[in-house]
Amino acid sequence: MPTTIPSGKDIKRKWYLLDASGKTLGRLATQAASVLAGKTSPLYTPYIDMGDHVVIINAEKIVLTGLKSDQKLYRRYTGFPGGLREESFIKLLARRPEAIVEQAVKGMLPKSKLGRQMATKLKVYKGAQHPHLAQQPVAMDFHASNAPKVLTSKVMVPTHPAHSLEG
Repeated sequence: MPTTIPSGKDIKRKWYLLDASGKTLGRLATQAASVLAGKTSPLYTPYIDMGDHVVIINAEKIVLTGLKSDQKLYRRYTGFPGGLREESFIKLLARRPEAIVEQAVKGMLPKSKLGRQMATKLKVYKGAQHPHLAQQPVAMDFHASNAPKVLTSKVMVPTHPAHSLEG
């Protein structure tokens, strides 16, 4: 049986929706980065951008564990002498919560042209509204074990007689 090597032209990209309400920042970012990199796909190839699109809503409702929300600082450099700027998590969350989630997810992607290409498929929004309804994103949830679970509206009915509900 020959090994299938995917081409970048054959990729059918899906759209997934993640709700950040009450979710831990790192666990949400890990899940989003895995989908963006294509690691949830059975045809995953490290040198090809196999990932799907991810839409994250309610970025302002993200949480951190422990004392991180009081101690975490975001640093950036302006490019000028003495241009180091620091902003606390609380201030950045109030001003621009999308930046917190974007930075966390981008930090988990490869640091190369491929990683920057993967990051273009990430869309983060402050509220519950997003402009990607035409793409019909599928709601995705994850548990504490961080295993992805696509939410569907279908009811699972056992088909095997050994799994029947009758005694």
